Order: sequence, then C-alpha cells, then structure tokens
Amino acid sequence: MADSGRFVAADLPPIHLGGKEHIIQTGCGSVSVTVYGDQQKPPLITYPDLGLNHTSCFEGLFISPESASLLLNNFCIYHITPPGHESGAATISNDEPVLSVVDLCDQILVILNHFRLGSVMCMGAMAGAYILTLFSIKYSERVSGLILVSPICRAASWNEWFYNKFMSKLLQYCGMCDMLKELLIHRYFSKAVCEVPESEIVRACRKFLNERDSINVRRYLQALDRRHDMSKELESLECKSIIFVGDKSPFLDDALHMKTILGKRCSAFVEVHPCGSMVTEEQPHAMLIPLELFLKGFGFYRPCQFNDSPRSPLDSCCVDPSLLYPKQMGLKLRPIKTRVSPPQPRAKHS
Repeated sequence: MADSGRFVAADLPPIHLGGKEHIIQTGCGSVSVTVYGDQQKPPLITYPDLGLNHTSCFEGLFISPESASLLLNNFCIYHITPPGHESGAATISNDEPVLSVVDLCDQILVILNHFRLGSVMCMGAMAGAYILTLFSIKYSERVSGLILVSPICRAASWNEWFYNKFMSKLLQYCGMCDMLKELLIHRYFSKAVCEVPESEIVRACRKFLNERDSINVRRYLQALDRRHDMSKELESLECKSIIFVGDKSPFLDDALHMKTILGKRCSAFVEVHPCGSMVTEEQPHAMLIPLELFLKGFGFYRPCQFNDSPRSPLDSCCVDPSLLYPKQMGLKLRPIKTRVSPPQPRAKHS
C-alpha cells in the first residue's frame, strides 16, 4: 500500500498511479471518486470493503507491473470510495440518515451518469462486491462484467450479526481502538500474515485504519449489517463474472454459494491458497493469469511490449498450456509443492 502518485521500480516501465479526485453530489450525500487514466478508454469501477478505500484495498493489485499493464492499458479506473472513507474525510453528521446498501448502489448510478459512462466493468471486494453485484442486478444494462473478491451475497448469519454488533459498539464508544483494528485485520487477512512479526501489508493496513473516522466506518457497517439475501436475485444476473476468494476467508461459503447459483455465468472461480479475504493485497499475483483469461473474453489484452519480461507470470512461455484452455475457465488455485530428488544409481546385475 502506498500513496497514490507512487512509482514502482521493476523490469517493466515504471507505473505512475497519480489520479484526480472528484467529489460527486448525489441524493444520498457526496461521494469521492478517484479517476486514473485516459477517460476515453473503457471504464472500470472499483468499490472497497468496510473501513477501506482504493489505496488500502486494491493498490497491491494495481501496482503490480504485470496486472497494471493489463488493467491500466485497457481501462480508465474509477475508484469509488464509500461515504466518509476518503482521506481526510470529515465526520458525517448524525442528522444525515444512515444509508442502506440500496442507497449506496443508487449512488453508483449517479456517478456513472455524472461521468457519462455507459456499460462498465466492475471490481469489488467483500462488502464492495455485494454492492456492485446488487448494482449489476438492478441496472444490468450498465454492467459488462464483474470481478469479485471474496464476495458476500447472503444476509448476515447469526455469528456475523453478533460480530458486527460488537464492532458497532466498539466504533461508537471506543472509536478506532486496538481491538476494533484487530477484528478488521482478521476480516481482511489470513492468520499467517497477521502473526508476529506482522507482514508489511498488515502494518500498512493498521496504520491506514488509524486515519479512519470511526463514525463513518460505523455507518457503512450498519448498511452492510442490514443487507438482504440476494440469492434469488442472482438468478437474473446477466453479465459474466469471475470470483476470487482466499481459502481462509470468512466469506468462502458465500463465494461458493454464489458460484453455485451463477453456474456458467461465473466464468471462473479462483480459490487462492493460503490467503484471507483481501486477495488483491495478500496474493495479487494469484489473480494475474485468471484475470487476463477473463478479460480476453471481452477483447482486452496486455500490450505486446510487456511480453518480453522474463519475470512476468503472464508471459506465454511461463504459463502451463493447459491453463490456456481450462474447462469453462473453472480454475482453482492450490499450492504446488515440488520436490526433486537426485536420480538414484541403478543396481548392477551380475
């Protein structure tokens, strides 16, 4: 995670992540949208999870030279930030009504109309995946495809309801306290990267959470806690989708449930091992090949000048040919352990 405007040094040309922030007024309050790239290119919109914005939720994917060569070359990126989650956001007044997930969904339509966007590609993580999926169902003509990371599609279970209520009380009375940050960290990441010594991505996320306004985060949590089960509505989802989920994610069951309902409309289901919910930050490299295969179906390709990088996992010489023709692209990533033993000398027969 880094500030927007960061350069990445690699074998590939440096990637400039500078973007322009726009504040869009909607009927349900203002929304911050950060735009990266040439607005003449096809649009890709993103929506992050609870307590996060595009910097903390998606930057691990977008600063990867290989994935950036695919995404930034083909799309103009519109990072939508949940109300009050942008950097330096003021506390939303108690006089403002708490928005529902439907209200958040309708805000997206206003944003698309503001930028005069037609059909868009969508990328959402956890709560953001729920909102973008709901948007895709409600406004199907405005969505060409869905890239979902550890998506949620059902109403909160009793365990999640209790968990959310506990977090809500902490946010209300204790603010962004250490316990609250710990709960959120384990929502995002697998136990492996949270163990002492913590990984760099966890330390960066913890620092980012320190800067969030607890009241604004609580309002997003309240909207999420009141969501409805969209299982029946998923049957009418028209666009193709790809689902990424970590095997340690608390939302793995929801992702599997969603995959079952979508059937062939789910072009690929990628279960990443070992990983938590936020695959975009914890294991972004695992998304590269499936994402490229998915986007090829829409006519999007990486530019030729990147193909010569010997370190690129997307290079054709580095890809197992069988991965280029997976049955219905039903990929499932699992750790591959290879042990090569030296050849044993053959016994001489007399």
